This record gives sequence, structure tokens and C-alpha cells, in this order.
Amino acid sequence: MKFFIDTADVNEIREASALGLLDGVTTNPSLVAQTGRKFEDVLAEIVEIVDGPISAEVVSTDFAGMKAEAQKLAAIHENIVVKIPLISEGLKTVAWCADRGIQTNVTLCFSPLQALLAAKAGADYISPFVGRLDDVGHEGMDLIGDIVEIYRNYDFDTEVLVASIRHPLHVLEAARLGADVVTVPFKVLGQLVKHPLTDIGLQKFLADWEKVPKP
Repeated sequence: MKFFIDTADVNEIREASALGLLDGVTTNPSLVAQTGRKFEDVLAEIVEIVDGPISAEVVSTDFAGMKAEAQKLAAIHENIVVKIPLISEGLKTVAWCADRGIQTNVTLCFSPLQALLAAKAGADYISPFVGRLDDVGHEGMDLIGDIVEIYRNYDFDTEVLVASIRHPLHVLEAARLGADVVTVPFKVLGQLVKHPLTDIGLQKFLADWEKVPKP
């Protein structure tokens, strides 16, 4: 399973990259807004840090606008994946991009049928938002299971990118279900490393080491 980090904070990206397990980055307008920086400046720095897929989202909602933005974003760097919302105009844009070799990540997916349409249109990635489904009383990870099953049934190339991850259990379930990618906030990435028994064991080893006679 690939690990992406869901942030536009270059300091978080550098730290995650230093761990040696970062395969890519996902951003969105909300995350970029939190940085207070220009979108192009943020992307230019990210592509220098991470040699992997970097999702950058369009903000238009019509085909003409999304098509123009997709061309502009794709021209920034070969690793840029154009993030497109799962709406009718978005599916048109995905198909247009697929015909021209522009990678796409279809975002804001909340149903298996939406995911099926995105794959049919030629999306490289589908981003189901599990945390937001949990927030409204649905079991978000059930959606991942459905999408993985459907994609395997028809041998789609579209990768299942689990998004809106809120805690380590989302990551665990994504791995058990066979999702291709998880994109995690920096906080959750840190939580994956931690375990109280690891900390207790390390403290004991170090305490015992202090009792060993030194030269």
C-alpha cells in the first residue's frame, strides 16, 4: 500500500519524507489556503521534495474551466496529478485528460457507483472520503470494500486512494481491504508509529543499560 501525506505544509512533507515511506502528496484548496501562500509557489516546492504523484485540485466547476486548469497544472511538473471533483462536468474533464495522458485523481467520492463512473471515464485515482461518511452516520470503510470489489471484478486500472482519514484504524482497515493508497494527515502518520508498549520497552532497555558496568 502506498502512503501519501494529505497536506500543503512543506515542513510536514519534509518530515514525512525523511521517514522513508512517503510515496506522494495530496493537496486541496482548503489545505493550500491554510498555508497563506500562493498555490504555484507551494506546488513548486513540493515537487522538489517528493518524487511521486502530487495531487493538485482544480477550482472550476465547468468543463471548459477544468480543462484549462488541468492543462496548466499538468504543465508544472510531470508528477502533478490533476484532482477533479466527481460531478458530470468533472467526468467529462477526466475523459478529456485521459485521452491526452494527463493523470487525474477524482475527488469527493461518496458512493460505489460514483467510483465506477470515474473508473469508466479513465481516472488514475479515485478518492473516497471515509471520514466524512463516518461524520454523517455511515460506515466509511464499507465504501472502500465495495469499490475494491467492483474494480477487481472488472480489472480497472484506477487506484483506490482512501481519503479523509481521521485515525489509525482507517489505515488498518484500508490495508486489510487491499486499497492501493492511503493519504493521511501528518498527525495520523505520527500516530501510526507510536505504541505505548514500544515506549515502555525502550525505557526499560535504557534503564537496564545504565546498570551495565562501563569501561
